[in-house]
Amino acid sequence: MYRSILVPLDGSKFAEHALPVALGLARRANARLHLVSVCTPLAEACLEGLYFSTLELEQELTGRHQTYLDATATRLRERADVTVTTAVLPGEVASTLCDLLARGTADLGVLATHGRGPLGRFWLGSVADEMIRRTSVPLLLVRPGEAEASLDHELQLGKILLPLDGSELAEQILEPAIGVASLVPGAEVVLMRAIRSLVPAGTSPDVPAADTEARHLLQQLQDLQNRVRHEAQDYLERVAERLRGRGLRVETQIVVEEPAAAAILHEAEQIGAGLIALETHGRRGLSRLILGSVADKVIRGAHVPVLVHRPQGK
Repeated sequence: MYRSILVPLDGSKFAEHALPVALGLARRANARLHLVSVCTPLAEACLEGLYFSTLELEQELTGRHQTYLDATATRLRERADVTVTTAVLPGEVASTLCDLLARGTADLGVLATHGRGPLGRFWLGSVADEMIRRTSVPLLLVRPGEAEASLDHELQLGKILLPLDGSELAEQILEPAIGVASLVPGAEVVLMRAIRSLVPAGTSPDVPAADTEARHLLQQLQDLQNRVRHEAQDYLERVAERLRGRGLRVETQIVVEEPAAAAILHEAEQIGAGLIALETHGRRGLSRLILGSVADKVIRGAHVPVLVHRPQGK
């Protein structure tokens, strides 16, 4: 599924935490790695009637970036039999990267969520935010650690947590997630759906202190809760059967918890997920919400890589 993988780099060790993940996927998919660094043009200056051109400085910076990318490409080729290309491009970082993806340069982006460039320019956090909102190409976001990234580290997913809300929009994450799962031996998909608790905490229809009317109301709420749970379970099983028909190992899990982001992060920890995959837009309503702010909170709170995808036409 993945033929070309884009890896944005800014020369920092933080940004390089995307490399082991990208290299492992490229090796397994026989995909091309495209390493890109973006140099924002420097403003020309005029001081007391004297004109200062930044052309030479920009050329020097571009040369430094290219030298760094070439050295990084050599390291990657020494670790695995993969095709690696490099490019240093001028422009605003997020826009340039999104334009590359829009032109079909890559069908997956792998990037660290934070990085600090050689000029102290802190950009990968904000760049990731903007790319999530602008590109429909799947993005695999890797949270960097303090230690230097090791190219010998293999991506071990184990279980991929895939939250769904019952909408066709949210299901658009299925193909990107399947594309990753198919590359990692032993990967298992866990389809999750979070539903709202309708019964007040600490109450039950058989509480002796409750009067007849209160017990009747609580029983109605419990019946409704059970119906919502059953409908959610039936939905997940239908999706699961489709995926099992493609040879994937799939589990389903209903979680009664809110807010949505907390439910996703808690479930990921409970099952020991190695990856969370979710659409960045979904449906509001009783079922749940998989939408901008929820995806943001999951990305910021997750300790494992997060695969995100913006629905087509959104």
